Amino acid sequence: MRHASACLLLALAVAGLGGCKSPSASFYTLSPDRSLASSGATRSIAVVIGPVTIPDIVDRPQIVTRVGDNQVEVNEFARWAQPLSGDIGRVIAADLAVLLNSPQISVYDLTHDPLGVWHVRIDVMRFESAPGRDVTVDVLWAVRPPGKARAVTTGRSVAREAVSGPGYESLVAAHDRALASVSRDIASALQASPGQ
Repeated sequence: MRHASACLLLALAVAGLGGCKSPSASFYTLSPDRSLASSGATRSIAVVIGPVTIPDIVDRPQIVTRVGDNQVEVNEFARWAQPLSGDIGRVIAADLAVLLNSPQISVYDLTHDPLGVWHVRIDVMRFESAPGRDVTVDVLWAVRPPGKARAVTTGRSVAREAVSGPGYESLVAAHDRALASVSRDIASALQASPGQ
């Protein structure tokens, strides 16, 4: 009898734990801004984006949001689908490809001609997310012309975009728009640089 009671209690405990299920994670990725317009004629400019650095606080799979002046929240169930620095570089490259109307913009150096490739370094100083409110992207960037060891143009772009609705989907979409603003600044610098 005692053995049967112990087995029954054990079975009930296992069944009770089986009903407990932790929430599944959702994965997000940045996307190029669909509202960007091409500059017109196809350009032969080749650009490599990178390196891309990001603050340590957001260099993790979990999405980090600001909940107060001195407090952040790391959400275990809202995650980036790939490393954030790579995603930022990929999106800026895609945005620049549209803005400059060039098929030769990449995060990979695909050419064997270093004398024909422009390089853009991206240092993200802030990548902040305030759910239901806004996002802020603060980027230092440097444009280095083909065959040059030093950047000829440097700049800082600070973009703040309102979050249009609840949830992480709206938050990520606001980051897409902020990165498009950064991309517009870099495209202008590339177009104005000597040799263009």
